[in-house]
Amino acid sequence: MTSAAESAYPLRESADLHAHSGAPLGDITAAALAAGQISGDDLRVHADTLRQQAAIADANGYPQLAQNLRRAAELTDVPDDELLRVYEMLRPQRASYDELLRLADYLERQYGAARNAAFIRDAASAYRARKLLRR
Repeated sequence: MTSAAESAYPLRESADLHAHSGAPLGDITAAALAAGQISGDDLRVHADTLRQQAAIADANGYPQLAQNLRRAAELTDVPDDELLRVYEMLRPQRASYDELLRLADYLERQYGAARNAAFIRDAASAYRARKLLRR
């Protein structure tokens, strides 16, 4: 028996998908690219698509994947330079405990990224326990 989530996959065939720009996925074609009608935001995933994929992962017994997809959905509006800063700060010995907590607060306040903020707070605690914080 096929579950509703399984029958919804692949999403391209069963869902009304849009790029980060809001353009319908069907409008993003090689011809549109050649005509210069495609922007960078047309090539970025929309948060709703990631949330739909998370629901499918959850329904099929992949809760860790679902959590990763939900965290990714929260980050779709975060500018690339800020994402790179977050990545850099999460590397071992690159940030202090307080810096990581401030980063978590910032992402939650500025972008509503509560799942990512919780992840960073957990990482800060784990780094502290394992002595992986900047000295």
